[in-house]
Amino acid sequence: MPFLSGLEWVEFARNVSGEWDGYGADFSSQGKPIELPESVVPEAYREWEVKVYDWQTQCPTLAQTDNLVLFYKLIKLLPTVGCEADAATRYFMDDRKVGGADNSASAFAYQSSGCYAAVWVMKDHATFRLLELEHCLMDPRNRESRVRIIQVVLVEKCKLTLKNVKVFCEQWYGPFRNGEQLGGCAIRDSAFASTDALKSSEVTGVWQGLHSVASFLNPQTNFIQELQDDSVRKSVRDEHNLVLLPKQLWSSLKEKEDGETCCEVGWLLDQGNAITSKCIFSPDAGIKASDDALPHTFIVSSVLIMLLVECVTGSKFLT
Repeated sequence: MPFLSGLEWVEFARNVSGEWDGYGADFSSQGKPIELPESVVPEAYREWEVKVYDWQTQCPTLAQTDNLVLFYKLIKLLPTVGCEADAATRYFMDDRKVGGADNSASAFAYQSSGCYAAVWVMKDHATFRLLELEHCLMDPRNRESRVRIIQVVLVEKCKLTLKNVKVFCEQWYGPFRNGEQLGGCAIRDSAFASTDALKSSEVTGVWQGLHSVASFLNPQTNFIQELQDDSVRKSVRDEHNLVLLPKQLWSSLKEKEDGETCCEVGWLLDQGNAITSKCIFSPDAGIKASDDALPHTFIVSSVLIMLLVECVTGSKFLT
């Protein structure tokens, strides 16, 4: 069982905790933005035939410094016209907890920088299961800026398929207050879903970087792990199954020759430099029934989570 560094968790808690406000949007598995339901769009936008893709969001987050427990609350606010946003109304709220008696994560890997990756089992049916793979990437140049990319993945007959992608671009607005103050017009960021997507030529090719790794071989008893520096490795990224997103982001899901499935997201920080997060599932799709007494509870049976800080080493990718 890997040693969980108390100091590393305390530093992680300091960097991840606070009021994170911004915008969020859903994208199809091909990277196309998905419009908000017509029922939530203000009449003025409908009259002007303006399409609305982005939610204004809040994500108050708190990691306890004395326990391996993290809590966050995703809040979506109803769209408003102009600075009516100062009177924004909550439309949707989703509570998530890692650790403790109310834990709902199947696997959680963290880094002192505030980056983390989490595996959530959202639905369990007789013939399929639905996972959310959440990747939180902190901007190493500005610790008050982050993106959360959530891959919604269908597990069916031991095969993983990307259904859609959720993206949240967030700024830090102060210490944790449990979302008591609405961001309104004070939000420093802006809607992004319909802006230009990343170009494939900017992320394909040969990349090299330091891998930080957490391996979940028995997550039923060890589902919270620190991402630990492993080694510098090279990787090759081509256009196959590459989903290009706005804000210099991307997502991909690929089945490897050995039967493993690699679910990857990334953030191009500037030309030739990126931060990448991967969840690699074993050939059995990584899901099995848990042995505890809770009905309809499933755990990840074998998954490797990696966080990479990469730089490009060659522009020509291999085929």
